[in-house]
Amino acid sequence: MFKLRCWPGWRRPVTAGALALALGVLPAPAMRAQERPDDRHVGYYYPPPQSLETYPARSHTLPDSDRVRRVGFVIELTQQMLNNPYAPEFAVFAKGAEAEKLLIVALKDDVLDTIYRARALLAMLTSVARATPLFRDAGVADYFTFFDLLKILGFSQITISDGEGFAHQVTIE
Repeated sequence: MFKLRCWPGWRRPVTAGALALALGVLPAPAMRAQERPDDRHVGYYYPPPQSLETYPARSHTLPDSDRVRRVGFVIELTQQMLNNPYAPEFAVFAKGAEAEKLLIVALKDDVLDTIYRARALLAMLTSVARATPLFRDAGVADYFTFFDLLKILGFSQITISDGEGFAHQVTIE
């Protein structure tokens, strides 16, 4: 679908040892359902989520992961999708005062319209994240997931939706 290259915010030098220390390997997380308070993006970008989960990340947020880095990540991801020879099937964008919420919303019917398709996309994004030099160099490519990458960048929530009637939301702790 697309290859994730190094985005501008990651051009800062980080040694493998410092990165491993910052990532902090923790016990394997378990997803668990949880209730969410009202979300101001509900009804504007996506319908109320039908499924809610919490992901206890195996990584930690890097100290210099800020709004600029998160927005840069989304810009790079979007640019790569727009460079494909076909129209993107979904949009990726960051919301929240600090761009801490990642949204993935389908741009076509019958895309990301079930929990299974949403999880398949997230699994594919895990494969993309595991292929990055960041994960390979830190020795966590077979362990960390796309959610762990989001945690490293400082995202606290991801919502995936068909943009019509389905939404799945994950809080990243």
